[in-house]
Amino acid sequence: MQVTRRQFLEAPALFVQPARKPNVLWIMVDQLRFDCLGANGNRLIRTPNLDRLAARSANFQNGFVQSPVCVPSRASYFTGRYPHSHKNRVNYTPLDARERLGQQYFRDAGYQTGVVGKLHYYPPTAAHARSLGWDRVQIDDGVAATDPYSDYVAWRKRNDPKAGVGYQATAGLAGKNPFRAAISYEYTPTAWTGEQTRRMLREFGAGDRPFFLYSSFFKPHSPHTVPAPYDAMYDEIEIPLPRAVGLADIEKLPLPVQKQILRGKPQYGMDRGRLQWIYRSYYGGVSMIDREVGLVLDELERSGQGQNTIIVFTTDHGDQLLEHGLEGKNVFFEASVRVPFLLSYPGKIEAGLRRELVEMVDVLPTLLGLCGINVPAAVQGRSVFGGAGREFVFSENVIPEVINSGSLDMPYEPGKGVGGIVHPDAKMIRTERWKYNHYAGHGGELYDLRNDPGEERNLYRDAAYRGTVQEMKDRLLDFLIVADETDQIAPRWLLSR
Repeated sequence: MQVTRRQFLEAPALFVQPARKPNVLWIMVDQLRFDCLGANGNRLIRTPNLDRLAARSANFQNGFVQSPVCVPSRASYFTGRYPHSHKNRVNYTPLDARERLGQQYFRDAGYQTGVVGKLHYYPPTAAHARSLGWDRVQIDDGVAATDPYSDYVAWRKRNDPKAGVGYQATAGLAGKNPFRAAISYEYTPTAWTGEQTRRMLREFGAGDRPFFLYSSFFKPHSPHTVPAPYDAMYDEIEIPLPRAVGLADIEKLPLPVQKQILRGKPQYGMDRGRLQWIYRSYYGGVSMIDREVGLVLDELERSGQGQNTIIVFTTDHGDQLLEHGLEGKNVFFEASVRVPFLLSYPGKIEAGLRRELVEMVDVLPTLLGLCGINVPAAVQGRSVFGGAGREFVFSENVIPEVINSGSLDMPYEPGKGVGGIVHPDAKMIRTERWKYNHYAGHGGELYDLRNDPGEERNLYRDAAYRGTVQEMKDRLLDFLIVADETDQIAPRWLLSR
C-alpha cells in the first residue's frame, strides 16, 4: 500500500523510529578487593546498593586485571589491550598516541561521552582528556601532585568552609578511629564524584543521543581516611585479619616480590590493633562508595534511561591489606589481581553468578558488541558472550613501578636492571586450578589454588610439580608469542571482525 504525505503526517505510528542505542554507565572504583562486597560472600561489609546492582547483573566471580597497578590496568580496560602491547606500564606516564580508547569508539558511533572522577591520564589535565575523546570532563585523581588540575579541589575551595584543611587530613581524636577524616562527608571526593555523576546523568538523559558515562571513584584506595559516620560504622565488628608473617616468610618468596614487600618502610610487622582500624576504615570507604552508587542508580531510574542502560561496575585492582605482609598491590596474589565485575543490561543480560575466567581486556569488546559497534582488530580482549571461555588469564607488572618513585630513587639501568632485579618485567598466568608467576632470572611461583586458595605454599621448586611448572611456562610462552599477532600482520591480510 502506498502512503501519501498526508497519511504520513496524520499517522506517524505507522512508522517505527530506529531504537536508541543503549547507554553505558561505567562505574570504576580504586583498589577494591573481590571479597569486599556482600554479593560476593562478605557477611560483615554493608553494601546494600551494590548488592542490589549485583542481583540484576551477571556477577563474574573470576575476573582478573591485566596489571595490579592503576594506570596500566585502566589503559588495558580502555584499549582492550595488554600492558606490554599498549606500553603504558607504570603510573603517570603518557599513553602511546597511536592507541585508541573506548570513549573514542563510542563518540565516533554518535555517543555523548563524559568522565567524572579519577581518570589517571598523563598529563592529568582536562584539555588532554578532551583530546582523547571525552566531551564532558570533571576530573580528580586524588593525589596531591595533580591537585592543580582537579575540578574537585577547585570546587571545594569555593564551597567548603574548611577548605584550608587537607581533604585527606585526619581528625586525631584520642581513643577513636585514627583514620577519621577532618572534613565533612559532603565535601569529600567521594561525595563530589557521586554528585557530579548524577548531574551529568541528568544532562545526558535529557539529550537525544545515547551516552557513555565513566564515573570513577578514588575510594577505597589508601590513605584510609573516612569521615563520620563511616569512621564508626564498623566499630563493634572484629574483622578477621590475615595471618601475620615474618621476615623468614617473606624471604622464601622470589626476590622481586621480596623487594616489593620490603621497599621503603616495610609494614609486615604492623601492630594488629592498627591493622584492625585499617580494615574498619577500608570497609567504611567501601560503604561510602555503596551510598553513592545507590544514589546514582536512583538518578538513572528517574531519568527514564534505566531500562536502556548497560551498567558496568569494577575496579582497577585489589588491595593486599597486609596479606603476605604487604599493603597495597603490585603483586600477583589473588587479593591484588582478582576483582569484582558486575554487568547489567535489563532484559538482555541474564542475572546470576558467572564462574568462567574473564580478563578485564574483555570489558571493552563486550560493551562495543552490546552497542552494535564493530570491535577493531587491534583489540586483544573478546566479548564475554563470545562462545568458549578462557583456559587461563594473564597479568603482568614492571617492578620499577614499585621501587622507583618518590624517595625510592632506584632508576633502571639497561643490562643491570633496578634494585638488584636484572629483568624487572614479571608475568602471571592462571588457570582454574594453577597460578604460575614468572620472574626472569629470579625463579617463580606455582600455587595450587584448589588446595591452597590462600597461596601459602609455593610449589615452584618442588620436584613433584616440575611437570606442572613446565606446562604453565609453555602456556605463558605461547601466549606471549601470539598475544600481539594482529599488530604484526600486514593490515591488508587482516579479516575485520
